Amino acid sequence: MSDTSPRKLSKLHLALAMLVPVYPLITTILYIVLPLTERWTIWQRTAVIAPVMVFSIVFVVSPFVQKRFANFILRAA
Repeated sequence: MSDTSPRKLSKLHLALAMLVPVYPLITTILYIVLPLTERWTIWQRTAVIAPVMVFSIVFVVSPFVQKRFANFILRAA
């Protein structure tokens, strides 16, 4: 008999699972962008970094985490 009980999203588990790949992603982006933008103001750097981070998280990191860590993120209700 298969387990068909409903599963509930654990936001804490999702946050922990997302932190693992997002931290190195952000660190890598900063190492690449900061030397190229030494004389820029912080808002200009953020304007370059934020879209790269958001699109990477939405289209790469989040689907990867949801697929690979589904059992960790979803708990039996």
